[in-house]
Amino acid sequence: MSTLPTAPVMQQPDARVPPHTPIRPLSFPLAEQLPDTGSAIEVAPGIFWLRMGLPFALNHINLWLLRDHLPHPTQAGVWQQGWTVVDCGIDNPATREAWLQVEQKMLQGLPVLRVLVTHMHPDHMGLAHWLCARWQAPLWMSTSEYQSALLASSGVSNFGGAPTVAFFAAHGWQQPEELAQVKARVGYYPSMVPQITGAYVRLMGGAPVQIGDRVWQCISGYGHSPEHIALHDAQNQLLISGDMLLPSISTNISVYAMEPDSNPLQLFLDSLEKMAHLPDQTLILPSHGRPFRGAATRIEQLCAHHADRLAELLQACNTQAKCAYELLPLLFKRPLDMHQTTFAMGEAVAHLNLLWLSGQMQRQRDVDGTIRFRTAQS
Repeated sequence: MSTLPTAPVMQQPDARVPPHTPIRPLSFPLAEQLPDTGSAIEVAPGIFWLRMGLPFALNHINLWLLRDHLPHPTQAGVWQQGWTVVDCGIDNPATREAWLQVEQKMLQGLPVLRVLVTHMHPDHMGLAHWLCARWQAPLWMSTSEYQSALLASSGVSNFGGAPTVAFFAAHGWQQPEELAQVKARVGYYPSMVPQITGAYVRLMGGAPVQIGDRVWQCISGYGHSPEHIALHDAQNQLLISGDMLLPSISTNISVYAMEPDSNPLQLFLDSLEKMAHLPDQTLILPSHGRPFRGAATRIEQLCAHHADRLAELLQACNTQAKCAYELLPLLFKRPLDMHQTTFAMGEAVAHLNLLWLSGQMQRQRDVDGTIRFRTAQS
C-alpha cells in the first residue's frame, strides 16, 4: 500500500554499492519547501505539487495537478481547457475540504478533465469517485488496479478477514487477540475508499498519454501493487513515480493471502530496472517525500537495502528453520503495533519467498502447520 499508510519502514543503513560505482547523492531542488494544504507549488511549467494529510504515521501524500486540454465532450472541434489530477488522497472530510480549497485557489475557474490514479491503495484511490462525480471526469488507471480496487471495496481484500488470519497464523503470528483484530479489518479499505467509479479508461505499460502539450509514457511496475503506473516525460526529464521510487523510505512489498506463493520482491526489483536508465537530471515526483533528482542512485540504494535484508535472513536461518513472525525483530528494529505488524509480516514473507523461490532457502511446514524457512545447504 502506499507504501500503504502506516506501513512500518524497514531500517535503511547507508546503502552499500559496488566499489566501482560512484556514489552520487540525491539532490532536492526545492530544498525544504512544502506546499500548504489547499495550495500548490509549481515544480515544472504547468505541473503543480499538492500535499494532503493522512491520519497515519506516514502523514502525507503528494498529489499532482497538470494543466491539460481535451476535445470538448459536446462541442465538435472545440478544445476544453482544464486539469488532469494524478492521485487523490483518502476519502475523509479533511481531504474533501483540502480539495475544495484547491478548487478555489488553484484551478483558475477551469474544470478537472480527468482523474488518473497510479494504483489502488487508499491514499491514492480513495477520493477518485468524488472527484470524478464532481467534475463529470473519467477515471484513468490500469485494469489490474481497477479490478483490485473493486474487490477490496467490497470487502474481498488482503487487509483483513479469515483468509488473512489463516495466512498470518501459518507464518507464525498466533496471538489470538491480535488476530481477532486482523479478522475484523475487512472494512479497512472501504472505510477510506467507499465507492469505485463504474467505468474507467485503461492505462497500460508502454502506452503514451498526452496531457496538455506533454507526452508521458506509462511505466508499469509490480510488487508494491498489482499493476502500478508511473508516468515518464522523457523530453522534459520528469517522472511521476507514484510509490515505485521514493526518496527516503522503501515502499512496502508484501505477500498476501490471495497469492501466498508469490514473489513480489523480485517483481519490484525487476520493475526498478525500467527506471535505471533515467538521466540524473530527471526530476522525480514521488508520492511521499520531496521531489528529487538521482534515480540511478536511489535505485542502487534500494537494491542494496533489500540485498542486506536478504543476507541477514540467510544468516539467521542458517542453523535453524524460522518462521516469518520470529524474524520480524531482525527486519524491523523498533516495536510494532498490531496494524504495523500486518505490513511487516507481508514484507518478511516477501523476502523469504524470494530466497525460497530462487533456491537459496528451503521451505517446510511443521506438524503444527507453521511454515518455516531454512537456508539451503550445499
